[in-house]
Amino acid sequence: MLQGKTVVLAVTGGIAAYKIATLASMLRKQKANVEVLMTKNATNFITPITFESLTGNKCMVDTFDRNFEFHVEHVALAKKADIVLVAPATANVIGKLAGGIADDMLTTTVLACKCPKLIAPAMNTQMWENPIVQDNLKKLERFGHVIVPPATGYLACGDTGAGKMKEPETLLEYLLLWMAEPKDMSGRHVLVTAGPTQEPLDPVRFLTNHSTGKMGYALARHCARRGAKVTLISGPTQQRAPIGVDVIPVQTARQMFDAVCSHFEKTDIVIKAAAVADYRPAVVADEKIKKKPGEHSLVLERTDDILAWLGQHKRPDQFLCGFAMETQNLLENAREKLQRKNADLIVANSIRQEGAGFGGDTNIVTLVGHGYERALECMSKEDAAREIVNEILRLQKL
Repeated sequence: MLQGKTVVLAVTGGIAAYKIATLASMLRKQKANVEVLMTKNATNFITPITFESLTGNKCMVDTFDRNFEFHVEHVALAKKADIVLVAPATANVIGKLAGGIADDMLTTTVLACKCPKLIAPAMNTQMWENPIVQDNLKKLERFGHVIVPPATGYLACGDTGAGKMKEPETLLEYLLLWMAEPKDMSGRHVLVTAGPTQEPLDPVRFLTNHSTGKMGYALARHCARRGAKVTLISGPTQQRAPIGVDVIPVQTARQMFDAVCSHFEKTDIVIKAAAVADYRPAVVADEKIKKKPGEHSLVLERTDDILAWLGQHKRPDQFLCGFAMETQNLLENAREKLQRKNADLIVANSIRQEGAGFGGDTNIVTLVGHGYERALECMSKEDAAREIVNEILRLQKL
């Protein structure tokens, strides 16, 4: 995913420095070229040799190191960097960068970079809450730096509070958001629905389905990486909220319907990937069955047809993509659904195919449009999301 990209990891003197070794390894698995800069204090927590072994590149610490090919090293590195992540970012280095101070290899290189710069603070809670630190962060934001807010948790000093650096998996998500895809969807607003819905039968039980939300979340994540403003309306899932996406949690089909209606007008592209429960319980009085006064029977009624409503209300400039999960007559049902729901594209898949359906990390889909079909091979849901979005953008240009 990151082949041909250069990521500069700027590691400063905090206990969380050791976690950046994991991030460097993750980036190499994504085929990125990883360059690591360290302050001298950072070498007290993790050695340069560790990063050199993981990245295959010399780890820079000393501005005046003579053990490299002759050129102005910090300028050369700044020119080839596609993105810089300062992590952990101590209060000291944050203050230097905010003040334009370049007194070591790390700060000199970061200040010379014109690429996107991400700052992941890590410090004691009292330091994090210090108004001077907060002012420095606001200053960096004003000049275009992206601040990765720290987590709240148990800190090395023994306190519990804000100031804990985000985990490597989350830092990787931030990097992917900023550099993994071309920003060809900038200025567009995408609405995605994902996951199942739950219709309560009583305080303990509910009606639902086996949807995990993986496909919908992959679509939302991919659109955000391509620069779109993304709203994700999600039923109950175990999926982690994608970085850069506005997530609206819902439980029932009615709640999802209401959320879709309230955000529909602002969107350019709507992808209805949620597997909404088809029925909800309705309590009605039963006159035919002799029951005690006040007793009722439980019946099922159809839930709101979100895709049909979207098709009825979409503007000519809006694009509507729906999903069809079938057990038989896949293409026939998908074509019929495309027409009946007034959609622009239907993503059809069969739960009977191995490698497709709920829960797995792969999918096998056929893209069904007006007058054509395009079958995709088995691929990861992340890759399927890319193909679906590419098809949406292609059709919009026609």
